[in-house]
Amino acid sequence: MSFAFATIIQMKKMLGNLDKWLEASLSHAKEKSIEPDVLLNCRLIADMFPLVRQVQAACDAAKFAAAYLAGREAPQHPDTEQTMLEARARIHTCVEYLNTLNAADFEAADSRTITLKFMPDKEIGGRDYLIELAIPNFYFHITTAYDILRHNGVDVGKRDYIGSLNWRDRGPQATVTNASVH
Repeated sequence: MSFAFATIIQMKKMLGNLDKWLEASLSHAKEKSIEPDVLLNCRLIADMFPLVRQVQAACDAAKFAAAYLAGREAPQHPDTEQTMLEARARIHTCVEYLNTLNAADFEAADSRTITLKFMPDKEIGGRDYLIELAIPNFYFHITTAYDILRHNGVDVGKRDYIGSLNWRDRGPQATVTNASVH
């Protein structure tokens, strides 16, 4: 399996975790008698994007990484989400797109030349793009979304951030289980 495809698999997992954090925020809002959509406009600091834009940016980072590295055109999303349900739908749409790709789509990812719209007179190799921009950018937005929710009292922790792992039992009768970090 290529490093690029493995990264997309991990991005899908983290987007699933993000969806679970947003689900937890709905319970938090109900418990505190606040409108859940209020959280979408929360920021860590005034000059940072609000939660809704962090969700959009994390989805965009994943879909563009997948599209660029697979040599495809990324789907367009108009960034119109205004409710928690719409933000969660954006995540689901992004994951559905990522699920259309398979390992074979990324065979030439390392050697692809990537041109980004915000740097039209520059190009970067696929491997460098993935390592130097796509991964850090994705995790910046995922982590910031998590931090906004934590800062606002949503009950999510490190186990929720990491999510489930494919644990294997040791010994001759070993089985694989998908369980949360302990």
